[in-house]
Amino acid sequence: MIKVVYFDEESASDYLDISSGGKSESTAEDIRERTKELHGKVEAGLVAKLSWLPFLGASGELSAGAGASNASKSILSKTLSNTILTDYLDKAGSDPRIAQLRDLRVTAPKDSMAYIKMFTPYMVMLKMQDIPIDLARMDEVLLGAKGYYELLGQTVDGGKIVLRFNINAFRNNYGLTDLGRMRLAFHGILVGRTSEHALGMEAEMSGGPRDTPVTAVELVDGNTGQDKAALLDVYDVLLAGVEYGG
Repeated sequence: MIKVVYFDEESASDYLDISSGGKSESTAEDIRERTKELHGKVEAGLVAKLSWLPFLGASGELSAGAGASNASKSILSKTLSNTILTDYLDKAGSDPRIAQLRDLRVTAPKDSMAYIKMFTPYMVMLKMQDIPIDLARMDEVLLGAKGYYELLGQTVDGGKIVLRFNINAFRNNYGLTDLGRMRLAFHGILVGRTSEHALGMEAEMSGGPRDTPVTAVELVDGNTGQDKAALLDVYDVLLAGVEYGG
């Protein structure tokens, strides 16, 4: 993989901890030691580069040290993130529990929360006096109301699955709208099943996809109105990116 678009770092970290079988503490300690050493080298190097300036006195040296500290913390964070990503790729590559999904056409179902979330950042530019909704706050409300957003993934033969994305896990300034424009490989964990209709905003806010409650007769007959053949597999996405040669 040569370009990372999305990486759910917290979920990947949990996966590594669970898969390590008690070895996570030593692994974490090794990562801390490596990054601590890098932190010191970066800070010392930046202070040395800035301290020669003639107008920098003792306070200037202190400022240089503060700037070096901020820069090294950024590098430290990046190093930790990339270490988790590298360890995850090494572990997940041979794990049959991690589904590797390719050649999918990714779209947001019409009237779904994901579909609406794609447009809410632009609504701040709209001024409509007759609409009793604060359009500028819709994006903020959706971010607070829902952490994962579902998109449909369609295979070349027409089969469909549901891909769930953690809205905070996108990298390099990518977002939901970019997924449908790219040829990506996805790593996902099968977490359940749902119908395409259930992804609609109305169904989600009402607590389910049914328009009418289940009757006693339906429960006795075992027919609750849900067509099992129409249920789609749901995958929580851990990683999405562009593969070499893709």
